[in-house]
Order: sequence, then C-alpha cells, then structure tokens
Amino acid sequence: MVSKTRDKLIEVARQLFANKGVENTTMSDIATASDKGRRTIYTYFKNKREIYNAVLERESERLVQSMREVADSDIPPTEKVRKFILSRIILVKSDDKASMTEKLRSLFNLDLNRIERIRKLALAKENQILQSMLEQGVRNGEFDPKQARKFPSTLVIVMQGLYYSYVNNNFENIGLVPAGLEDKISDFLVEGLKSKSQNK
Repeated sequence: MVSKTRDKLIEVARQLFANKGVENTTMSDIATASDKGRRTIYTYFKNKREIYNAVLERESERLVQSMREVADSDIPPTEKVRKFILSRIILVKSDDKASMTEKLRSLFNLDLNRIERIRKLALAKENQILQSMLEQGVRNGEFDPKQARKFPSTLVIVMQGLYYSYVNNNFENIGLVPAGLEDKISDFLVEGLKSKSQNK
C-alpha cells in the first residue's frame, strides 16, 4: 500500500509537471490531482523538490529498464553485453536530442537542464549495469580482465561517434551504410572483450 500511494503521487506529479511546469505546480495541486490530502503527501515527501527528484529518478529508470532486464536474465555474459550494446544503439538511433525520448522532452518542455539531469542519472545506472555484466564475464572466464577494464570507455567513444553520425546523417560521407551497423559494432566490441581461451 505504501509503495502504491508513493507511486501514484510520483505519477500524478509527473503529469502535472508536464502540463503546468515544475515551477507552476504546487503541493496542493498534487494533493488534489491524486485525491490525497496534503498531510498524506508530506508523509512521503518533505517538499516539492523531493517529489521532483523522485520523478527524475523514475524517468531515468525507465530509460535503462531494458538494459536492467538483460543484466538480470540467465543468458551468458557475452550475450548480455551484446544485447546491452544493441539497446544502447537503439537509444542513440531513436533520438537526436541527447538520446532522450519524445515523451521525456515533452515532460520538461525542452528544459535542457532537467533533461541533462535525467540523462546523467540514466548513464550512471547504465554504467553500473554494464560493470556487473563485465565482472560476471571475467569471473566465469568469458572476458579478458584487461579488455573488460577498457571496455566502458571504449563503448562511450563508439556511442559518441555513432550519435554524431546519426545526428548529422553523414554515413554516406564516411563510406558507411547504417543498415546492419548495429550488429557489426556489437560483434566487433564483444569479440574484443573475449578471453584468449574463448577466441580459440
């Protein structure tokens, strides 16, 4: 019951922030829209900033949900990392504004500072998810430890380059065809991770 009430308050606040703006939304607005008294809201949140931070947290979690599901699955680490990379590429491809969805941009009326905060939260979570998969792969001998340490920074650089190419649509200029590029990138990166025994 506690989490359901809290979840409802967060969702109501998210909708109000999207429609009225964060600054124009009051605690009374949230209480009225959620059919809860102000006292109930203050049981869960000290102030509007706490609700706002909970909305940011929830939105960042939505962005990494598919990656978390991959990390929690029973498939081998090599396949987990491959799917993680493909999920990351889909995010890059699906948006030309710092990998954010349309819904997220509309939520904060193109307020780039708020979008950037959500993006940073999501990236921190992505990094934790990736790190857990890499550690699992090293433990069971699938990944070379040295390569696993280099992998996160390599992936960031690759994603930045890919993002640039999608935003500028310059694939033809650099002699690439976007179709099938996701599989080529993920195959190349995963092969570089594998331990020598796995490559034999």
